[in-house]
Amino acid sequence: MALQLKQSLNLSQQLIMTPQLQQAIKLLQLSRLELLETITQEMETNPLLDEQSGDDGDDEKISTDETKEAGDQVIPEVTVEENAREDIDWETYLSEYNTGWADTPFDSRELPTFENMNAEKTNLYSHLMWQLNLGNFNDGQREIGINIIGNLDDDGYLTISPEELAQVTGHSQEEVLETLKLIQAFDPVGVAARNSQECLLIQARFQNLEGTIVEDIILNHMDNLENKRYDRIARSLSVSIQEVLSAVSVITSFEPKPGRQYSGDETVYISPDIYVFKIGDDYEIVLNEDGMPKLKINNYYREILAGRDSLGKDTREYIQEKLKSAAWLIKSIHQRQRTIYKVTESIVQFQRNFFDKGVTYLKPLVLRDVAEHIQMHESTISRVTTNKYVHTPQGVFELKYFFNSAINSVEGDSIASESVKEHIRNIIKSEDKCKPFSDQEVAELLRDHNINVARRTVAKYRETLGILPSRKRRMPY
Repeated sequence: MALQLKQSLNLSQQLIMTPQLQQAIKLLQLSRLELLETITQEMETNPLLDEQSGDDGDDEKISTDETKEAGDQVIPEVTVEENAREDIDWETYLSEYNTGWADTPFDSRELPTFENMNAEKTNLYSHLMWQLNLGNFNDGQREIGINIIGNLDDDGYLTISPEELAQVTGHSQEEVLETLKLIQAFDPVGVAARNSQECLLIQARFQNLEGTIVEDIILNHMDNLENKRYDRIARSLSVSIQEVLSAVSVITSFEPKPGRQYSGDETVYISPDIYVFKIGDDYEIVLNEDGMPKLKINNYYREILAGRDSLGKDTREYIQEKLKSAAWLIKSIHQRQRTIYKVTESIVQFQRNFFDKGVTYLKPLVLRDVAEHIQMHESTISRVTTNKYVHTPQGVFELKYFFNSAINSVEGDSIASESVKEHIRNIIKSEDKCKPFSDQEVAELLRDHNINVARRTVAKYRETLGILPSRKRRMPY
């Protein structure tokens, strides 16, 4: 069979992701801080973009009435067409997109405060090296000390054995152990310990508790201490349970991870993208536009375009390209804010009991429910709810928090998994500490709340909440 070349016509449809469409999708999934950074970068690279001041005309506001009116006309996710024709009436075009977007002022309602002042924090290595340099150490001890400090983990524990340190530094093991003992007395006390037992022992001896029950428990009864078997410790030491409890209270005041206070991890403060306020019996949704620049087309280039006959071809094409990019960015940001508003409004309707009564009244909800309610695609809802936070009367939550899997209740209804976790937390919080509930008993108590879950499900949720098993929660008195 001979090979032949033929020409044929095929009609097909293909979705093409234009750069503008990709930008709109990217803006949709950015967090608030990432959006601010993107806007700043665009303003630096696009000369037609400018920030609108307060007296540049009436700002465009995203209000409740406007959102409801927009709901009558279904807004597609991204449907802006690119038509760069020579006969465009640029004056009308600029007038349409030259207003500020989403300028929603805050009133006198109380808003949460967030710390925005950062100070450089001393790390563990620098803190210990400072003490080493101030100490009265000879050259050999200083060399050993540098190697010890350099081999500490974030919790302050030594990750290398004295034998290895002796090989690395070329000093004897006795010199290494002597220097290690000196560094273990540095601040924070207990640093450079080789395990948690040694760490607690160093702190006990630093407080002159050598030879006491505290030291005896740390040396010989760590297993019983970890499992709260205080009665066994009392029998072994031939002391009363009260003496053991007093010693345990001292031990629990020690720091098991001395390096933790010098950890590089900083607290991250969340700035909500949107606020939900309760006004009477209803809820009002307000977008957080604090610090968000209101964009407009630069007036200078607007005047240039008005006299386009005097422009060269390259100049006109450049300005037109930047104009399309600026107008698309303004409209994409506007649409992003509208979408966040509509999604939050839908969540408030679905989860009204949560906003009224708390976490235990959270209902099962999936992306499809909200997508069908506001007539958008599930992927759009997923992008909008990622890294977006809402401030509610119940606290600050990520929008994804309101989407939960369903757990069957005793009566056949469904309840959200987060609601089940909250019930478990409340049950354990109110238990008798001398007789804590087992996972099976918690499962049985949940049935009284119309929640039907197995014991292993309770155990899984308990571990997710960071709650110890019953034997480790038990207190003797």
